[in-house]
Amino acid sequence: MNSEPLITTPAEATRPQTRIDRLFARLGENNRKAFVTYIMAFDPDRDTSLQIMRGLPGAGVDIIELGMPFTDPMADGPTIQAAGQRALAAGGTISGVLEMVREFRQSDNETPVVLMGYYNPIYARVGGVERFLSDAAEAGVDGLIVVDLPPEEDAELCIPAQAAGLNFIRLATPTTDDRRLPAVVQNTSGFVYYVSVTGITGGPAADAAEVAPEVARIRKAAGLPVVVGFGISTPEAAEAVARVADGCVIGSAIVKQIAEGKPVAEVLDFVRGLAEGVHRG
Repeated sequence: MNSEPLITTPAEATRPQTRIDRLFARLGENNRKAFVTYIMAFDPDRDTSLQIMRGLPGAGVDIIELGMPFTDPMADGPTIQAAGQRALAAGGTISGVLEMVREFRQSDNETPVVLMGYYNPIYARVGGVERFLSDAAEAGVDGLIVVDLPPEEDAELCIPAQAAGLNFIRLATPTTDDRRLPAVVQNTSGFVYYVSVTGITGGPAADAAEVAPEVARIRKAAGLPVVVGFGISTPEAAEAVARVADGCVIGSAIVKQIAEGKPVAEVLDFVRGLAEGVHRG
């Protein structure tokens, strides 16, 4: 990778490697960047979303970020909010999302799967956090992104998740200054997700020139790969961001294809073009 050597903390040195850890090690050896895609589980329905999920690795995707539908997705823009509403109407639940991952694992035991969502449905689920983590690990989930739990609440989910063998991936933003950054990255593992623009998903385009120094700053503080998301929707933008980061996340642009009712094959062709941009980076 075109990046500084990553620092391994003592805690990371003793923690068993996850699929995410192994992926970034392989990518680093091959000087490649990670392509992470977001789709909403059960959007537009369970079977279609599972077909898309199963096709993503073959389209060049390195990590699948799978949205857990929720009624109040505060960090998401209109595109993903609408996807969540379609998913809920199609019967999407946390248990249903975990069953999707189980079925995906029947044919793919290598591609990391990260669940992204909000704490309320995890907390409110029968059995609470302990059961959710046990079920997620058993299903083959590799990591969690839970956007509404700040570092001050790490005991709620982050630390138990790490103990259950899951990476807990924290978001850093343009407003995460040097005083705040150590708290943000303290218990993060797998990678840090850098939100390239201030605001919600599907917003303004990311500027690689502005992203580059932030990636370097966060990578130095965290000792982890830094993957950039928000504001990336074309192969050219993906290539530019990938050149200055350890990878990039694209979600809203793919979800728009699904919302337009494109056939699965066309959605995957669109993803393939984005992957080519990332891997050129």
